[in-house]
Amino acid sequence: MSEIRKVPGILSSQEILELIKKNVINSDQEIDKDIIQPASIDLRLGIRAWRVPASFLPGKGNLVSDRLKDFAMHEFSLLDGAVLECGCVYIVKLLESVSLNDDLTGIANPKSSTGRLDVFTRLIVDGAQEFEDVPAGYKGPLYAEISPRTFSILVRTGSRLNQLRIRRGYSFATDKEMEILQEHVGLVRNENNNHLPDKIKNGVPLSVDLVGEKGLIGYKARKHSRLVDVDKPNYYNRNFFWEKITTEDLVSQTSKSRNGNSSSGLILSPDAFYILASKEYVSVPSNYAAEMRAYDTKVGEFRAHYAGFFDPGFGLSELGASKTKAVLEVRSHDVPFLIEQEQTICRLVYEPMANIPNFLYGETGSTSNYQAQGLKLSKHFI
Repeated sequence: MSEIRKVPGILSSQEILELIKKNVINSDQEIDKDIIQPASIDLRLGIRAWRVPASFLPGKGNLVSDRLKDFAMHEFSLLDGAVLECGCVYIVKLLESVSLNDDLTGIANPKSSTGRLDVFTRLIVDGAQEFEDVPAGYKGPLYAEISPRTFSILVRTGSRLNQLRIRRGYSFATDKEMEILQEHVGLVRNENNNHLPDKIKNGVPLSVDLVGEKGLIGYKARKHSRLVDVDKPNYYNRNFFWEKITTEDLVSQTSKSRNGNSSSGLILSPDAFYILASKEYVSVPSNYAAEMRAYDTKVGEFRAHYAGFFDPGFGLSELGASKTKAVLEVRSHDVPFLIEQEQTICRLVYEPMANIPNFLYGETGSTSNYQAQGLKLSKHFI
C-alpha cells in the first residue's frame, strides 16, 4: 500500500479504512469492505424509521431525535423489511455515525441506483441547517430523509440508499484548472474521441442526447406501478415500470441547430420522471473525483441528476470504458419544458483526491454497475 499523504482533497478508500480503524467512522454493525468505494463509503439504513408529515431541518443546536419526538407521526422497525410509500416522507437513523476532527467535513449524495429509482434521499445531522452536509468537528449520528417520488420501495436494515464523501481541508478545482484538465485529459469527449471546446464556467457542461441508439433516447417512469425491492438487482421487467421514449416522441422545430440540421426537442411533462443520457462521453481521472450539480436555474426550470458522485476511474479508456455516458435523472417543475439536442442540461465539477485510491471505479473491489454505460436504468431492471 502506498504511503497516505495528509493533504487537502477527497479522502480515498484507504483513508476511509484508516478512519474506520480510528473510530472516526463508526457503525452499529460490522463494516464490510464492500461498502467502501474509491472515494466514498455507502451508508446503511439502521433499525428504526419514522414517518413524518414533511421534510425538515433540525436547526442549530437541535437534535434530530428531539425533533422526531415532537414531529414524527409513526415509528417502525426495518429489521424485517418495510415499505416506504410513494409520496410520503421518512427519516431513518443510519447504522453509521462519525466523529470528525476540525479538518474533516462530509458531503453526501444518493447512490446512482437510488436516483434512478426517483427516490429523493438526503442526509441530515444534528444541528443541521443544510442537507447533505456534515460540518467540521461533527460528532454524532447520521440520518437519511427518504421520499420515494415514483415507485414505492421495500427497504430493510442494511439497505444502502446514499453515500458519504469525506473531505480534508479545501480543495475545489477552479474553472481554469478544469479547462487545463479538459485540454490535456479530455474530461468530456464526443463520438470521435475529440475533446469538446466549450468554455468551462462553474463546471464542465454536459448536454442531452436526443439522437440515441436505434431511435431510443430515454425512459419515462410509469406512475402507480409495482413495488421495487431496493436489494434485488436484475430482477424486475422494465416494461412494467418504464415507457420508452424514442425519436418519434420529439417535436420538430422550424429553427436549425448549430450544425445546420433541423432542430427537434423533447417536451418534459411537469412532475414526470425521465431517464436520459448525456451526448458526451465522460471520464474521471484517477486523482480526481467529480460531482454533478443537481440543479441550475440558468439552464432551465428542471432538476437534472439526483445522484451526483462520479468516482475516480469512471469512464477511463485504460479501464476499457472510453465510451461511458452520464445518465441523467430529470424532472421538470411546474410547467412543461422543452429540451433540445446540444442544450446544456447540467455541469460536472471536479475535485482533487487527497490520494489516488487503491482501486478505481470499474476495477476489482469496486461496485461498478454503471461503468461503460450508455442509456441505462438502475441495476434493478432487466
